[in-house]
Amino acid sequence: MTSTNSPTPPIDGAALLDEVEAFHRRFNIFPREAAYVAVTLWDAHAHLLDCFDSTPRIAFLSPEPGSGKSRALEVIETLTPRPMLAVNARAAALFRSVSDDAGRPTILFDEIDTVFGPKAGDNEELRGFLNAGHRRSGVTYRCIGDGGNQTVQEFPSYCAVAVAGLGSLPDTILSRSVIIRMRRRARNERIEPYRQRVHEKQGNALRDRLAEWATTVQEQLTGAFPAMPPEVTDRPADVWEPLLAIADVVGGQWPERARAACVELVDAAKLDDKGSLGIRLLTDLRDYVLNGIDRLPTVAILERLCALDEAPWGDMNGKPLTPRGLAKMLGEYMTEDNVPISPRNIKSGAGVLKGYYAADLNDAWQRYCPPPPSESATGATAATSQVRALKPVAGTPQPAATALPQPATTRPSRLGR
Repeated sequence: MTSTNSPTPPIDGAALLDEVEAFHRRFNIFPREAAYVAVTLWDAHAHLLDCFDSTPRIAFLSPEPGSGKSRALEVIETLTPRPMLAVNARAAALFRSVSDDAGRPTILFDEIDTVFGPKAGDNEELRGFLNAGHRRSGVTYRCIGDGGNQTVQEFPSYCAVAVAGLGSLPDTILSRSVIIRMRRRARNERIEPYRQRVHEKQGNALRDRLAEWATTVQEQLTGAFPAMPPEVTDRPADVWEPLLAIADVVGGQWPERARAACVELVDAAKLDDKGSLGIRLLTDLRDYVLNGIDRLPTVAILERLCALDEAPWGDMNGKPLTPRGLAKMLGEYMTEDNVPISPRNIKSGAGVLKGYYAADLNDAWQRYCPPPPSESATGATAATSQVRALKPVAGTPQPAATALPQPATTRPSRLGR
């Protein structure tokens, strides 16, 4: 009696991603539902790097230890190809590992704050590796050989990278990352204890199925350009393009969930990080200092900035922001007339004081700042005001054009904290 082998049924990509997401939910408490979608798609994309022009980094960040960052990397380690744990790894070791004939690794960098945190030294070489490896064309150049016999050799840098750490990251890495702001688990939040001896095998079984599924969709994904949400452009669009392409290929609810997660996490990143310290300054000036005022003396601006809770202006390397420091930071940006923003004279009955005009800042606000907080959020945060009442500064001019605003009563809570 002869038997015929029936063809293996195709792998249901949507169902497989559902299982990967469920595996994360067993051991990870993420701060928002969008994070589960993003992390699951990121796991899948690590098996499909050659289909894309770029790879997003994924960053698990928190202000305090014990927020589940390392556990997130542990679970990702079981699901991604050739995971390489890198704690305090040198850039030379990393770019050589990417060139390994055995295959491209997935780099999992825990305690990244020890590399880029305030107490870390100069790590420009590692920063350059992480930045270059975002693009498939990214390479790292090194001199090989001894003495006068050295030659320049290029090492590929393109690989998937997940990082975890306290605080934040350099802007160049943040802008290339899907950012998950972790927080400590609440008393009523329950997860299954992770036991490596037991659960690593379960994750590896999902990893092997992801790898098999990836071989069936490579042609569909190569050269794919998914439709982006209209509000997601430029670098965030580059970051999310591979993840949305995968969601479109698997179908089901994933395309809709992926785009909702994309918008939510991109908006959260804008509100949390505001791009840089300079953009943070511009945004705070717009939303909490010069809000509705056409000009204000420097002394009043500094008092208002330093009164903002959770803002850095009251402690800039151990001292409050000074008029000189304010002028230096704002001088990096231009007015509509393409001249550096600088303090100008403000006349009043009390004399002439140096200060800033809203009209000079308008162009920078439009170009660099995230959208203003929605008016609907004001009422929701009124009960938990995070801004101290601001008192007028003695001697500050008070005519209508330069009057100090009423004390601020609300400040939107920092997302993800």
